Amino acid sequence: MKKEAGLLVLIGATQFIVGMILAEVLYNGYSAADKYISDLGVGPSAIIFNFSVFLFGLMVVGGAYYIWRAFGSRLIMILFVLAGIGAMGVGIFTEDAGAIHGIVSLIAFLFGGLSAISAYKLTKFPMNFVSVIMGLIGLIALGLFVTQNFLGLGQGGMERMIAYPIVLWVIGFGGYLIGSEDKQS
Repeated sequence: MKKEAGLLVLIGATQFIVGMILAEVLYNGYSAADKYISDLGVGPSAIIFNFSVFLFGLMVVGGAYYIWRAFGSRLIMILFVLAGIGAMGVGIFTEDAGAIHGIVSLIAFLFGGLSAISAYKLTKFPMNFVSVIMGLIGLIALGLFVTQNFLGLGQGGMERMIAYPIVLWVIGFGGYLIGSEDKQS
């Protein structure tokens, strides 16, 4: 079950990173510092971004099922499901959908960070340490972003300080699960 969970989340996060980079490259004049990540969902490369972020969320939800089966942790499964639903919502309710987009984005970011922190229970050192650090970086950046303290990074740069640690953690966590034995964490 761990390997299935790991494979789903690793592939989901990896394809999302590739999809986001591709969408940024194809969006003429796009600035990672000045533009929100979600601007990619309404720009010229919207279909790539929206499909990719939806697929990421779907694979996280699927991974949550296998995490629950492998570890029996209902709380961690719920956190992963909420993060995945948030990501899927970002792909469905694009930036031009108004307040609902902000809500699903917040759900994805908040529960993504909480998922990383809570996953320390499922891993051994040093991955448990990495999980907490990456989750905290994302949540602290979320707090700064919500209070509009961009620290000179621009709104898009600060938003990436939320998203990148979480997505990169998902890739690392997926690899960790793939490489672990099913009888131990």
